[in-house]
Amino acid sequence: MTPDISLAERKRLLVATELTESALQLLALKGFDAVTVDEIAAAAGVSKRTFFRYFASKEDVVVQFLSGMGADIHAALAGRPAAEPVSRSLRHAVAVPLLACTDQHPDHAARALRVVQLILGTPALLARFLERQAAWQEALAEELARRTGLDAGTDLHPRLAAGTALVAFRTALQRWSESEAAEDPMALLDRAFGVVAPALDAQDR
Repeated sequence: MTPDISLAERKRLLVATELTESALQLLALKGFDAVTVDEIAAAAGVSKRTFFRYFASKEDVVVQFLSGMGADIHAALAGRPAAEPVSRSLRHAVAVPLLACTDQHPDHAARALRVVQLILGTPALLARFLERQAAWQEALAEELARRTGLDAGTDLHPRLAAGTALVAFRTALQRWSESEAAEDPMALLDRAFGVVAPALDAQDR
């Protein structure tokens, strides 16, 4: 990659990140239906035309955000030690987007919570979230099969383990979004995995 291309790519990613952050925060604060693309573009300091270079619609912002979240979870699972228990590997993998969003900073955590509430509380966005999770499950199952030597097409364990981990992840997010006391999402995730860990570590051979 040449320096010019690298610089252009960095600029593109910077604009996409700014647009995503502006869109998610506006949508979370005002409601999905109340925000226009013009408002998102203005908040990000770009034109409406620039917005449409990156996203097809307001909903597409969330879809791409979720796709990136899934890619991060998959990459984290692939990077875990091969001999590690499945429950531990999956718990670390699904924790990655939570850690990235909260960043151990109260303000970051508050912004992340608003986005979680937006996605889980808006029927159209919840449907896309569940749709993306189905794709995440398949990708994680393939990775688990590779790590354990099982066949994702015939053995039940990889797909069940992936699905169970994602249900635990979604359950922790749901509880966090409903918590008036703003519970610690990482603690909720640990509690959820404490419940499902024995099933995750049971090999279907």
